Amino acid sequence: MRYRTRVTAPAAVLIGTAAALTAAPSAHAAPSKKSGTPGPETLADPVFPSLGNDGYRVCAYHLDLAYDATTTLVDASATLTLRTTECLSSLSLDALGLDIRTVRVGGRAATFEQAEEKLRITPAEPLPKQARTTVRVEYTADPRRALPHTAWVPTPDGFAVCPQPNSAHTVFPCNDHPSDKADFTFRVTVPSGLSGVASGQLVCTEHLDGDRTAYTYRSRAPIATELVQITVGDYVVKPRQGPHGLPLRDVVPTARAEALEPALALTPGLIEWIEQRLGAYPFETYGLLPCNSDDPKAFDFTGLETQTLTLYKPNYLLQEEKKIGSHMVHELVHSYFGNSVSPATWADLWLNEGHADFYGLLYRYERGWTDSLGLTTMEARMKDTYARGDQWRQLSGPVAAPNAVNLFDSQRYLGGVLVLYALRQLIGEDAFHAVERAFLARYRDASASTEDYIAVASAVSGQDVSGFLREWLFGTTTPRMPGHPDWTVTPVTSSLARPHSRTDGHYHDNSATL
Repeated sequence: MRYRTRVTAPAAVLIGTAAALTAAPSAHAAPSKKSGTPGPETLADPVFPSLGNDGYRVCAYHLDLAYDATTTLVDASATLTLRTTECLSSLSLDALGLDIRTVRVGGRAATFEQAEEKLRITPAEPLPKQARTTVRVEYTADPRRALPHTAWVPTPDGFAVCPQPNSAHTVFPCNDHPSDKADFTFRVTVPSGLSGVASGQLVCTEHLDGDRTAYTYRSRAPIATELVQITVGDYVVKPRQGPHGLPLRDVVPTARAEALEPALALTPGLIEWIEQRLGAYPFETYGLLPCNSDDPKAFDFTGLETQTLTLYKPNYLLQEEKKIGSHMVHELVHSYFGNSVSPATWADLWLNEGHADFYGLLYRYERGWTDSLGLTTMEARMKDTYARGDQWRQLSGPVAAPNAVNLFDSQRYLGGVLVLYALRQLIGEDAFHAVERAFLARYRDASASTEDYIAVASAVSGQDVSGFLREWLFGTTTPRMPGHPDWTVTPVTSSLARPHSRTDGHYHDNSATL
């Protein structure tokens, strides 16, 4: 049975909902132009078909969250500014595990119901096509509530969030799909002794009654819902300067600030290294958030690229530089591939993870550090990966054709690196770098698909590489590697190891940079 919540509206609203449902026309009747149609409850994502909603696009979110340290509950409101793409009699948001009290559309009370992972909203009047309006939802959330999946990371002194890939809607009602990026403002209210931090830059601090403080953060660039970060805890915010005066800030558990400083101090140099290859860092700030929890089950990955503030397990960052530098580059590269340019669908995840591992491995080998296999060059690692190609394609599907079970297999990481390596072998290093920068410039602050990358690669390289890349990305067997006619693919047998997959409980720990 799929998860289903009870309707939590006040009694008067429930009566209104029942009346509205009773009076509604038959599902088989053609609605009038004036009454509009219900908005589709899907964006037809090939990996998560029930994720996202259509009939509108979100322009901006204003999230207002107040944390109660005694109850450990979050009292919140989410105000969405959206524009309709069709005339709507009703619309839906993604929402799970939220105790919703009221919903208002355009300032007027709306009826609503929660069913499975959807919040269905019926405004007082239909919304015309191309109308700009607001949807305000007031609710309470429990970061410790058991759910089928959740973004909440409870800590002894508060929480952080890890929304990727499909759990932002357990923190706030939203159109939870990377194709619908929006501007974000966060207002986080906390009791004395705690700090509240979110993606973007701090724009306002308010000292409130009851010994509370409200911190407001705003993003300059749009954010995909799966990349939002909101955290509360006993943290110190440590500013530092990056290349070209870029303001950096790390959010660090107060008791561990000194011990974590060697890792945090690496960031300016890492940004300088990646800027030489991909261009100027695309956002207003960057930093690390070593989450204040030693619980190995607090979240099932090492680092997560929440926008402008990468979430990490603190103990990981206590290791020496050669153990962490490559993966820190991996997460930093996500600021370009994944954050600035987000995947159009979850089937395009290889664009995120393949690029992050590609540059993370380059950094490792340039520094002379061995990888997890004891190899010291990109060529040697790619030869090893190439040999596994057919096995991975059989067990995890083609690189650009994942499903929900194998989405975070190594095929999306190292398999993606192999595709990029093959493209570089074919068109040459200079053309490859030109393709990378052109793709980032063309789709900055937007979402892009695998086909978009193929089109840019063909246009910029001056040769039609569409057939070449489609064979590498969608083929069921591994193509020949340009420049390496001697490389061979190991025949498919049961003796080869299965690629790491999310079924082992470590969704994001399949990076070759670890």
